[in-house]
Order: sequence, then C-alpha cells, then structure tokens
Amino acid sequence: MTIQEMLQHVDHTLLKAVATWEEIQQLCEEAIEYKTASVCIPPCYIKRVHDTYGEKINICTVVGFPLGYSVKEAKMAEVQKALEDGANEIDMVINISDVKNKNYEAIKDEIAALKKLAGDKILKVIIETCYLTEEEKITMCKVVSEAGADYIKTSTGFGTDGATIEDINLFKAHIAPGVKMKAAGGVKSLKDLEMFLNAGCDRIGTSSAIKLIKGEKPKNY
Repeated sequence: MTIQEMLQHVDHTLLKAVATWEEIQQLCEEAIEYKTASVCIPPCYIKRVHDTYGEKINICTVVGFPLGYSVKEAKMAEVQKALEDGANEIDMVINISDVKNKNYEAIKDEIAALKKLAGDKILKVIIETCYLTEEEKITMCKVVSEAGADYIKTSTGFGTDGATIEDINLFKAHIAPGVKMKAAGGVKSLKDLEMFLNAGCDRIGTSSAIKLIKGEKPKNY
C-alpha cells in the first residue's frame, strides 16, 4: 500500500484543548497538500475553516466529546450547529454510563436521532473501547449497526487507551455489512496505519501521519 493510498483514509486530527488558529491552519494546509480524507477539528473552528478553505477541505468534527455523557438534546444541538457551520462528518461519543447501566435502547435512540439529523452526512460512533468489556463491545457493534450509523470508531484518544487490532477484529466479526470501521488513538507509525487499513478499517484518526511522512520521506509519495 502506497503512502498516498494510506493518506486517503486518514482523518488528519487536532483536538487538543489549547489548539490555536495557526495550528489549525497548518493542519488544513497539510490536509490539502497530502490529500487526507478530512481534517478532524474542534467545533469552534468549523466555520472559520469553512470560510477560509471552502470546498478544498472535508471537515470532520466531534460531538459529545470526549466523555459522551451530555444528553441527547445537547448532542443534537451540537450536530445541527456543526452542519450549519460546514461540517460534513460527525464523530459522536456514546453515553458510556448507559452502556454500564445496560440502557442500550437509549444509546440506539441517540445514535438514530443524530443520524437522522445528519442526513446524508457521515456519522461515526465512538464507543471508547478502553472502558468496555468484550461483551459490551459486541453489544455496541449490534447497537451501532441497528441505529444506522455509518461507522463504528474505537476511541477518542483521550481515554486510557486507543485502538487495538484485537478490537478491530472484534468489530469486523460483529458489525453489520454496511458499517465501516475507524481506528483512533495511539496510531503512531506508518506500520500502525497499514496494519489497521489491512485489517479492514476505512478511516484512521491520527495527528501523527504527516509528521511520520515528513520524517521518512517515502519514495512512493
């Protein structure tokens, strides 16, 4: 797999709390230059990025991030505003407390409501695997599939651990055929990128891809 083929699956990400406009600009310019799938940015920067770069860039943002425990109505308001400002993709965090309380219908209802609001825009569902048992992960594969989401995503990158190949293999065995997979958190090498893509991930969320490429200066880019 060539570097460019891998980059086409990367959500080039900057979600730290202290991200400056200069850093967001650099992220966007790298995404345009290297043709990444999207930039994944804080909601407060969506409109400014859209006004600055227009259709040159695909904007992804986060909702209910990073803890997931805001109420459905708050997440819906976040989605609505993000779409109005120019986002094309939404990465939402489920209410993990609902998982622990086995309130699976509430999770499915929330995902379905956000997907209905998003319409033809992409909705990715972060289940934060580091906090879940294997049984809970399997249940979330079913819930995410039944709710009509476009993707299941491993992690926020702000939890106690990120994506693992074991979780991706588990997802692959239990999600519906139309649901895609996104690995995020702890993807720190080109080897990691290729491993997750070869395992069946359609997207990789990472802040490291361009730095890795600049450092290695691969011949096939």
